[in-house]
Amino acid sequence: MIDEKALKEWIERFKEAREIRRKYADWDFIKSQPTKIRIALEYYIETGDLYNASRLAGMAMEDFNELRIKARIPSV
Repeated sequence: MIDEKALKEWIERFKEAREIRRKYADWDFIKSQPTKIRIALEYYIETGDLYNASRLAGMAMEDFNELRIKARIPSV
């Protein structure tokens, strides 16, 4: 059975991480990117999922991670 307290704590930490990524991201840089890249960066901000974000962008994870750094999105 799922521990409800642990689940609530995990959800809260997920929300906190998302807020940190949103707060520190360079939104001007993100909005200046081509649609496919912008969507992938926004997906990463919302989920923290580097693997799937890189796939959305059509990039290798290493290349997408460099783009994440340029966009000043923290890895939380």
